[in-house]
Amino acid sequence: MSLGMLTPRNQRPIKSGILLALAISGYIALAFWAQATLTQSDAAASNETGYLPSISDFMIETIQPRHVRLWVAARSGDWPFAAYELGNLKGAFDRLGRAHPMEHEIPLQDLISGLTAPSFEDLNKAIQSKDATAFAKAYSDLTAACNACHQATNHGVVVIRAPTDSSISDQDFVRAAP
Repeated sequence: MSLGMLTPRNQRPIKSGILLALAISGYIALAFWAQATLTQSDAAASNETGYLPSISDFMIETIQPRHVRLWVAARSGDWPFAAYELGNLKGAFDRLGRAHPMEHEIPLQDLISGLTAPSFEDLNKAIQSKDATAFAKAYSDLTAACNACHQATNHGVVVIRAPTDSSISDQDFVRAAP
C-alpha cells in the first residue's frame, strides 16, 4: 500500500497517537506548573509564618559566637579552622542583611558590607599567610567596624572587644595532624 492510498480507517491510529502524545505533554506541563506554583506558595507561606530572628538574635546566636571562635582559632594557631569561621562569619552577616534589609531607615546590608569588607579581606590574607600579627590588626579593625555599625544603628550601648579568654570550653582547638 502506498502513502497516497491511506484511507480514513488507516489514519485513525496516527490521529490517536498524536492526540495521546499531546495529552501526555499537556499533563506533564500541568504537573510542572502545579509543582512550581506549590513551591512558590510554600516559600511565601513559610516567609509569612516562619520565625525571623531579630537583629539581636542574629548577633547573639550567630555572629558573636563566630567572632569569638575566629579569635580563639587564630590564637591557637588553628588556621584552617580560622578560615572556616571567617567564612561562616561572612555568611552570617550576609544572612542578617538579607533578613533585615533596613534598620532605622539605613540599608543594613550595605552598611555591614561597607564596614566589614576591608577587615574580612585583611583577615583572609592574614589567615592564608598564618600571620598572627596581621590577624590581630585585622581582627581589631573588624571589631571597631562592628562597634561603628552599632553606633550608626542606634545600638551604641553594645560594645564588643576581642575576647580576653577562650569562652568556648567544648571545642578542641589543638587537634592532632591528620
